[in-house]
Amino acid sequence: MIEVLIVDDDTRVARVNAAYVEKVAGFHVAGVAHSAAEALHQLGTLPHTDLVLLDHYLPDETGLAVVQEMRRRGHQTDVVMVTAARDVSTVQAAMRQGALQYLVKPFAFAGLRAKLEAYADLRRTLDGGGEAEQAEVDRIFGALSAGGEPDLPKGHSPTTAELVRRALMTAEGALSAQEVAERTGLSRQTAQRYLKLLERTGRARLTLKYGDAGRPEHRYAWATRP
Repeated sequence: MIEVLIVDDDTRVARVNAAYVEKVAGFHVAGVAHSAAEALHQLGTLPHTDLVLLDHYLPDETGLAVVQEMRRRGHQTDVVMVTAARDVSTVQAAMRQGALQYLVKPFAFAGLRAKLEAYADLRRTLDGGGEAEQAEVDRIFGALSAGGEPDLPKGHSPTTAELVRRALMTAEGALSAQEVAERTGLSRQTAQRYLKLLERTGRARLTLKYGDAGRPEHRYAWATRP
């Protein structure tokens, strides 16, 4: 499980965010804090925290000050800013101080879920270790840049891309375009078009299955699956 610390001065918002996190498979809320001091205290006392969802506007310090103090104390916990602060200077400072992503309030569950799932993909990629080719490096650096989805060319629907992505991520093995179509309710042609897009952008991995005769079957799996 990926252990998450929720930091938000608004107790209602913190409860909502915690409920959102618990709805995403593989994530667990390790703790909730409502101030900078409380966040730093929990980071020092919780046995293991992987990710902090951090508000910028806190009653005693800013979220960025919390990140600075975390690093000074040696905490290498990953940080995603979740805040209403939308001025460019704050966004830039968060990036420079090592925040993996910046999610602007207000947002729907789908927005946070996409960030968390992309983070989980990133963790699986990094946990694999070894050396990385350029395509893998590009995936690591861009894993959270668009909420886990590739930039879509004109004429492609984010909703349809999400359907295909979820089909691959929840499958136990590689799928054909026909199998993706059956799982999503799309036509085979549409499923094939989005699978090719995911494969071109490095999100899906293509393998060929050879039968007794005829052309090999194209099968796709989510690229960051262990």
